[in-house]
Amino acid sequence: MPNPVLSLKDVTLSLKSNAGMVEILHGISLDIQKGETIGMIGPSGSGKSSLLMVMGGLERATSGSVLAMGEDLTSMNEDALARFRRDNMGVVFQSFHLIPTMTALENVATPLELAGHKDAFDRAKAELETVGLAHRADHYPAQMSGGEQQRVALARALAPRPSILLADEPTGNLDGTNGKAIMDLLLGLSEKHGATLVMVTHAPDLAARCDRVVRLRDGGIDTSEEAALRATA
Repeated sequence: MPNPVLSLKDVTLSLKSNAGMVEILHGISLDIQKGETIGMIGPSGSGKSSLLMVMGGLERATSGSVLAMGEDLTSMNEDALARFRRDNMGVVFQSFHLIPTMTALENVATPLELAGHKDAFDRAKAELETVGLAHRADHYPAQMSGGEQQRVALARALAPRPSILLADEPTGNLDGTNGKAIMDLLLGLSEKHGATLVMVTHAPDLAARCDRVVRLRDGGIDTSEEAALRATA
């Protein structure tokens, strides 16, 4: 089997709280292959979003190793991590994180400009067309619906053609119809561009559309037979 795109070995994550250090993740080991789609589910507080942030180098593992495309994220400084994400990863959040003073086109083009792409605006226009928002290119986030804003966020994440796409509850702020549309786009564009997709969701039916479902409980991967049954229910 080829080397995994993402490989976590015995990962732990502890964060400070008012009560002292709290262990958020413990003993996480997980390999994800190129082009694979992963749906991560589990109760609130189980560590899903924290694990996604560790995969993206947005949280630094307390111990263990996190390899992305063969590179050790745990050994990189913040500047190196930022460059690695810029060149290899796209991240989609539940709350969109669009810049309110920029149009849809500018929101998509800005990361491309920062990465040095001279055709940033042409690529941004093409990506907005791909997600069905060419007619909204000159609109600001406040002038768009939640579903449209999430599609802009998806276009922004995919425009640099990342090898790894991380999505944290991308349908969480959307109604059922818009949520399904975003999921269709996520899976379709991931397949089209050959990107590896890791998606956190509270919805087992959405996770089940991925190649594999990973269930978390109490900061660890739930490998019990019951978890497998719950994941496919």
